[in-house]
Amino acid sequence: VQLQASGGGLVQAGGSLRLSCAASGRTFSTYAMHWFRQAPGKEREFVAVISKSSGITYYADSVKGRFTISRDNAKNTVYLQMNSLKPEDTAVYYCAADHRFLYRLHGDIDYWGQGTQVTVSS
Repeated sequence: VQLQASGGGLVQAGGSLRLSCAASGRTFSTYAMHWFRQAPGKEREFVAVISKSSGITYYADSVKGRFTISRDNAKNTVYLQMNSLKPEDTAVYYCAADHRFLYRLHGDIDYWGQGTQVTVSS
């Protein structure tokens, strides 16, 4: 599976962005899809996960109520709608696919996308 993230950019605090992650291959629906982020000088951290059939989602406390993860299995794409953005949301955002439903970083995640930069100005 190859993952291509897009949609990052520069936004003012309080604004919104929607990230997309397009997957290649015919097995997209067999993976739980995740978003992680990494800020400068910090470790990569979990943001959100959605189950294979979109029935279950889980969020980091820091984004709960502001971010929404969704997926369209027909389009092989996962999304991250980010609202009420804060300067502390500034990071490179990565999508990841794994057969497991993960809510923290693991060293053996199946597939990673290349990352997209999100910068929130104050």
